[in-house]
Amino acid sequence: MRVVVANMLGQGYGEIHTILIYTEWSLVAHLNGVVSATVKSSKPPKVVGIWKKNPLPALSCIGLRADKVLRALFLSTVASMAEACRMFHTALTLTLPPSFSQTPSRHSQPIPRRHPIRCSISTTDTAKTSVTQKIPWGCEVDSLENAALLQKWLSDSGLPPQKMGIERVEVGERGLVALKNIRKGEKLLFVPPSLVITADSEWSCTEAGEVLKRNSVPDWPLLATYLIGEASFMQSSRWSNYISALPRQPYSLLYWTRAELDKYLEASQIRERAIERINDVTGTYNDLRLRIFSKHPHLFPEEVFNMETFKWSFGILFSRLVRLPSMDEKIALVPWADMLNHSCEVETFLDYDKSSQGVVFTTDRTYQPSEQVFISYGKKSNGELLLSYGFVPREGTNPNDKVELLLSLKKSDKCYKEKSEAMKKHGLSTSQCFPIQITGWPLELMAYAYLVVSPPSMSQHFEEIAAVASNKTTSKKDIRYPELEEQALQFILDSCEASISKYSKFLQESGSMDLDVTSPKQLNRRVFLKQLAVDLCTSERRILFRTQYILRRRLRDIRSGELRALRIFDGFRKLFK
Repeated sequence: MRVVVANMLGQGYGEIHTILIYTEWSLVAHLNGVVSATVKSSKPPKVVGIWKKNPLPALSCIGLRADKVLRALFLSTVASMAEACRMFHTALTLTLPPSFSQTPSRHSQPIPRRHPIRCSISTTDTAKTSVTQKIPWGCEVDSLENAALLQKWLSDSGLPPQKMGIERVEVGERGLVALKNIRKGEKLLFVPPSLVITADSEWSCTEAGEVLKRNSVPDWPLLATYLIGEASFMQSSRWSNYISALPRQPYSLLYWTRAELDKYLEASQIRERAIERINDVTGTYNDLRLRIFSKHPHLFPEEVFNMETFKWSFGILFSRLVRLPSMDEKIALVPWADMLNHSCEVETFLDYDKSSQGVVFTTDRTYQPSEQVFISYGKKSNGELLLSYGFVPREGTNPNDKVELLLSLKKSDKCYKEKSEAMKKHGLSTSQCFPIQITGWPLELMAYAYLVVSPPSMSQHFEEIAAVASNKTTSKKDIRYPELEEQALQFILDSCEASISKYSKFLQESGSMDLDVTSPKQLNRRVFLKQLAVDLCTSERRILFRTQYILRRRLRDIRSGELRALRIFDGFRKLFK
């Protein structure tokens, strides 16, 4: 990089010294700048001599920190010259020797040079030209080279020999496969705490970490910021090998556009969850930017800490962060362990083992050499797995699968005001989602249905029913209103069939859906997203079909009089007690 520093005034001599510097920087390319500043120096000629040999000591001689100069030079290429000069002047003011500075900084320390994010122009779905930022760190999701370098670094840093190696796999692009026979009940991994990233991990820029902790930033956004900060330092960070092995674009619904969510997930309630999560990430970034980043731009420059990088870091956290029960539920990123893929057929999970002082998991089945080794990401539905991890298990293979059924209280209800107030008091809304599994539905759903179909004559029970419908109460859940049973079941069935019709419409149209792209790369992406949506909607509709079948049978039994006779008998029995 050619750097020209001109018109540097040595006030002690009353003359102007012009210095022309030509030097190459291996880590920064294609930056040319011209910065002018007034510098107080006692021996300018000496500076010139030193500069010819090595520019960085020369910066120190004139009271400038190299990282501040580089930042000013960078800004001169992307912003106005006035801003660059202001930053240059700030660097001078903060780092002058005590004889020239009235208020020297007590704890000033060099800030490692960050890797800026390069910008490119792309066309979005709405055919509008916008600026998108390319993440300069990480790798393709199926890169084995970066993963091999990660394993070598981990081994050199204290990771014991492994019975697993990383390879390309059918489930999950990359995964850990058995190198030897692995027994059931065997402990694997043993990742030491020094190789685990937590909220207590040491920052490459300690001042940035101190600022966030002084502002009581919670663990999730703290770790997201930490990950970006360490990634921006590239090889200067001790985590560079780990970050280089992370996917450049995580499989997460955070990377779906609003148009894609509306188009492919219109039938599923997971769409609302995805929008809510995207809004949460956006809100978190905006809060940090206003409260902290804007007040400390030298620690959190916007070219590094921006919405695009936060989307990346939160995508990494959602897909790789684990909670370690034996470490007081501490959340952590565990390098190497996060290369393990999920299987619905296993129940083993990561945890800290106090005896071996490492993060391990205990196998619950045997593995043969070359067989992929799995853990469980938790008892999550297909929608939740898509939301955080970007995949959908095969239909019928996930015993924890469920679908969110939306129930709503109509405004035309004669007791709408009283019912809505009872709902609000117990944390419910007039449109509420309840999880339904292939094995049935929760008692809260039935109670909510009771409340919706209750006549005005039962107004004195509205509060009681709303309390049971809320999962935020410890009151008795199992309530029954036989006189409302048929209406409540019919209400649930109507909601279920309305949802089924949405799924069926999407699945019917998905075969002829116009992908509206010309780029082969974009076409592959759209085909991939559509297939994920089809897999999710197929599995969720399957649960709704099963629910529909059960509801119809129960209603048929009620209407045929079999259950009605049982209720009469039950009433006589209570009468004679």
